[in-house]
Amino acid sequence: MGNEVMSVLKKDYIYNLMLKGKRQDGRAFDEIRDIDLKTNVIEKAEGSAWIKLGETEVLVGIKLQVGAPFPDSAGEGVIITSMELNPIASPDFEAGPPKEGAIEMARVTDRGIRESGAIDLSKLCITEGEEVWIVFIDIHVLNNAGNIQDASSLGAIAALLTTTVPAGREGRGEDMPMPVRDMPISVTLVDMGGEMMVDPDLDEETVCDSRITIVSNQDGSISGMQKSGDGALTEEKLLMAVSLACQKASELRETHLLNI
Repeated sequence: MGNEVMSVLKKDYIYNLMLKGKRQDGRAFDEIRDIDLKTNVIEKAEGSAWIKLGETEVLVGIKLQVGAPFPDSAGEGVIITSMELNPIASPDFEAGPPKEGAIEMARVTDRGIRESGAIDLSKLCITEGEEVWIVFIDIHVLNNAGNIQDASSLGAIAALLTTTVPAGREGRGEDMPMPVRDMPISVTLVDMGGEMMVDPDLDEETVCDSRITIVSNQDGSISGMQKSGDGALTEEKLLMAVSLACQKASELRETHLLNI
């Protein structure tokens, strides 16, 4: 049976469940899958986290090195975020340079951290205009069962919270904790026949009308938003999605980050 036919049948199945107020894994529309989060899992990294969101698995490593600042921010450290979609994670992923999807998801994670001011970049300046700390956030997808974006966002913040700036190793003074001052969290929803579902699994991502990721900060402000898919969202649906995303992000912080 062709992929197109399978896609139509899958969409009909998920849509008919939605009409009954159900999802194929038994969750409520506003329910996030179970999360397992571990930190300090990579010995040679400055910070790290492993997260399992449902069956989606992501590993995040933080490395720091001394380098030159950007010309327009001479007194601030630098953040560089990358994502690798490992072929072992999905038959749809291929080896080689990062593909468009990986670049897009890395940018959303990076934007949330950067725009929220989650890291006090001024404290990562060693010598203004000459030397700063460059923070590399490397995201490795180990298994794709849907919603890589939110797993990556949560994993990145958890890893940063455990990061030590290795100043002593580099002859730049004493080690210090990464100056984290906010915890932006992304929450993704999909629109399926007019109903919004949080934390889509892989099938729901595949057949949804549209998908929106909302990155919110501890004070409830928004530091990032990304929409994909051909479907349009009404103003009412968008406001509902933002409210739900902020609520779920707050719950995720309290449950998984505040005790790190």
